[in-house]
Amino acid sequence: MSLVSLGWSDFFEDQCEPDEADLAPRRIATVHRSRLTALSPAGLVELTLPVHTNTGDFAVGDWVLVDPETQTLNRRLARRTVLERRTEGSKTLQLAAANVDTLFVVTSCNADFNPARLERYLALANQGGTNPVILLTKADTAADAGAYRRQAAELQRGLAVVTLNPRRPEAASALAPWCGVGLTVALVGSSGVGKSTLVNTLAGPGQERPQETGGIREHDAKGRHTTTSRSLHPIAGGGWVIDTPGMRTLHVSDAAEGINTLFAEITELAPLCRFRDCTHAHEPGCAVQAAIADGMLDPERLTRWRKLLGENRDNTPVLSGSRNGKKR
Repeated sequence: MSLVSLGWSDFFEDQCEPDEADLAPRRIATVHRSRLTALSPAGLVELTLPVHTNTGDFAVGDWVLVDPETQTLNRRLARRTVLERRTEGSKTLQLAAANVDTLFVVTSCNADFNPARLERYLALANQGGTNPVILLTKADTAADAGAYRRQAAELQRGLAVVTLNPRRPEAASALAPWCGVGLTVALVGSSGVGKSTLVNTLAGPGQERPQETGGIREHDAKGRHTTTSRSLHPIAGGGWVIDTPGMRTLHVSDAAEGINTLFAEITELAPLCRFRDCTHAHEPGCAVQAAIADGMLDPERLTRWRKLLGENRDNTPVLSGSRNGKKR
C-alpha cells in the first residue's frame, strides 16, 4: 500500500514540519481504551503510546506522525473532516470518525425510516464537512419503495439517495463512485438496517475478519447491536470503510452550520422576512409562512427545523467568562 491509497493527501503533507522529516505517517485503524492500532504502507501496527496519552482524543481515520523504528506516537495531524456527537448529559463531544469523505446514512424501507432522525444524521455530516448519502435497504419488502426514496431525497438539497440490497455484490458497484482508491466512507444508522452486512459486501470475500451481523425484530424493525466499536476496513475497490455502532438516539449539538445547510430552503427565506427577528410563526410579512401558503414549503419541515434549532441551542454548552478573562 502507498500513503495515497491509505487516504494521504496534500492537506496532511502540508502540516508536516521540516524537523519532522524523520517521522512517518500512520492512519488510526482502531481505538481502544489503552491502545491504538494504525495502518502503514507495510500493514497494521500497534502504536507505542507516550505516558498520559488519552486514547479518547483520537478517532478512527486520524492521521498521526510516529517514530518509524519504535512506532512511538508523536502527534496527531489536524483533521480534514470529523464526525462527532454529544451524548446526553456529556460536556464533551464524542469522536465517531475522522477524515471521512462520504457518510452513508443507512435506513430501511420499513418502520426504521424516520425523517426526523435522518435529518439529525444529515446535520452531523454537514457540520463535520463530509458528503452525506442516504442508503435505503429492504426495498424488496416495501409496497412502494419509491415513496421512501422520494421522502429521503426531499430532506436536503442535492442529496444523493441509493436503493440497494447490502447482501448482493451489486451494492458495491452502486456505491463505487464514493469508494475509489484512497477515499474513506463511514456508515451510520440504527441497528438492524444492514450496516455490518454492507461493510462485508464492500470489503469483499477476501477479508480476514468479517463483521458480525444480526437480525431485526419484526414488530418494530429494531435490530441488535452487532458492531460494538469503530474500525477501519479496506474496500475491494481501493477505498476504506468505517463501521460504527448503531445509534438509538442522536442528540444534536454544536451543529448550527450543519442545520442551516440541511434546511437551506428555510434559512434562505428568512432574510426576506419583514422583521429581522421574525419567528416565522405569526408575524406579518413572513417570507417563510408565505412559502408555506403557496405550497412551496412543507410545514412539517418548519416544525422539525424549529425542534432541531431548539435542541441544538439547549445541548450546546456556552462558554462563559470568569475571573481574569479566562473561559470556564
